Amino acid sequence: MTLIDSPFLIGPDGWCCRMPRGDCPNFDARPEGADISLLVVHNISLPPGEFGSQHIEDLFANRLDCDAHPYFDQLRSLRVSAHFLIRRDGTALQFVSTLDRAWHAGLSSFSGRERCNDFSVGIELEGTDASEFCDAQYRTLAALTAALRARHPITDVRGHEHIAPGRKTDPGPYFDWPRFRAELAALQNPANPEGGAGMGALSFPI
Repeated sequence: MTLIDSPFLIGPDGWCCRMPRGDCPNFDARPEGADISLLVVHNISLPPGEFGSQHIEDLFANRLDCDAHPYFDQLRSLRVSAHFLIRRDGTALQFVSTLDRAWHAGLSSFSGRERCNDFSVGIELEGTDASEFCDAQYRTLAALTAALRARHPITDVRGHEHIAPGRKTDPGPYFDWPRFRAELAALQNPANPEGGAGMGALSFPI
């Protein structure tokens, strides 16, 4: 794969060299020898449908004020995280090194393998199942995916809904998988934006 002009670079320590970090204690070590072959796309907003607050960062840092909104009461004992969060304006934060296991997938399976957290990277998009995502989010997601593929042997991209069907529905019907695929293809192989050798062996749900 040829990485062309990506604004991101994942270092040997699993941290993106050009991205701010968020506080997060919710991670642990991957199983020894685990490959990092799956990228999982999520959506999140706190409270649901409201954007732009610090609540997501507070949730991942275990400092969310659960008295600040009625919805938060159900989150009091929740300990979750993702490797990355992409805001509505396309800005991104990293919470967990890609070498470590973030707690984003929960009970899940992919291609006959359970415990997707063991071998996946999780990216949260600020959004909901009932609203479209922003142009800037697709651009950042494509650039970040290209950088992740340059560092790790990622062969598959799925939504949370695909690895936990019936339990999760994100990123939902408004996430444009063909657009994501096309933007990633154009970034990785601008001479052939429809795909081809620059895409490598990367599978999508659509």
